[in-house]
Amino acid sequence: MSPLAIIFVTVFIDLLGFGIIIPLLPFYAESFGATAFVVGLLGTSFSLMQFLFSPVWGRWSDRVGRRPVILIGLAGSALSYMALALADTLTLVFVARILGGIAGANIPTAQAYIADVTTPENRAKGMGMVGAAFGLGFIFGPAIGGTLSAFGPSVPMWCASVLCTANLIAAYFLLPESRHADEMRPTLGRMEALRRAFADRRLILVLALYFIVTAAFSGFETTFALFSERRFGFTVATIGYLFAFIGLTLAIVQGLLVGRVVKRIGEARLIPIAIATIGVGIGMVPFAWSIPTLLVAVGTLALGMGFNSPALGATVSKLTHRDDQGGMLGLASSLSSLGRVVGPASGGFLFDHFGMAMPYFAAAGIMFGAVGVALASLRRV
Repeated sequence: MSPLAIIFVTVFIDLLGFGIIIPLLPFYAESFGATAFVVGLLGTSFSLMQFLFSPVWGRWSDRVGRRPVILIGLAGSALSYMALALADTLTLVFVARILGGIAGANIPTAQAYIADVTTPENRAKGMGMVGAAFGLGFIFGPAIGGTLSAFGPSVPMWCASVLCTANLIAAYFLLPESRHADEMRPTLGRMEALRRAFADRRLILVLALYFIVTAAFSGFETTFALFSERRFGFTVATIGYLFAFIGLTLAIVQGLLVGRVVKRIGEARLIPIAIATIGVGIGMVPFAWSIPTLLVAVGTLALGMGFNSPALGATVSKLTHRDDQGGMLGLASSLSSLGRVVGPASGGFLFDHFGMAMPYFAAAGIMFGAVGVALASLRRV
């Protein structure tokens, strides 16, 4: 099996565990008395750890190799799901998600792994494989989580922990190293990465898109389960199937279409189109009063996300020196996580105080502003 296939399977199983708990987590937090705003803070705590640790893991992987960082992340994810299953207070739920955020901050290391084993021409397609793994995780994970929730709220969490443990064991024996360790190799710290990014106007604006798009999207992501429960009466299982539909769309786009579309029109043209598509999809959600119209809205949203994420990752990689891939992609992931710090709390606040449609109108407006940033930054890429 090729290294690219192995890293794909590794990321898929890791994201499968993540997807299992996604439809359950808002209701699990509500069972401990959490409001929509507190549910948003739960997402914020997870993302804050990713913001802090993504550059650390990326920089460390540049020095010691990708494989040890990926293995540590898998072990941490297994422990975080176990802690979530054992939690009996809202405080312990927060502790478990903080641990999960630290462990999950190694995704840019997987992206750097792909950058190591692909050529520049095929990099967007390779980055699309990570996105496809996300999508497949969201196809099967929420459906599994929704089904298992019938046996108790902790059962899906135990399942996620067991999957991550099995993934850790398999990766230990099967995942080869893509970059040999060199303790003396200089690495790109967060501030140095920012300094280099500011020296390239195109790169700093592309990195800004990570923050803007993710902040807007995560406000939707955090409140969507509560929105669909109140408007359509969806259960945890139904929401799981809806997330599976989103995941299927992501998997098709990122696994089959991204490489072909990028070769035809390039990342510079694709990114603003993709962001505009996300904005349209999010803006349609409050107007969905039937399940078919809701599927059109979230399908449009997933279509845009499917094209945007790998195209952004490939663009950052192309604008970065080979020895700095882990550090710069870590910075990109860190800025994305910073967006997830701001977005969930803001979305929950808007949901509680201004009505359940407001997070989506706000997110759509921000997305269309991001289109302007994309056009300004990618004109000469």
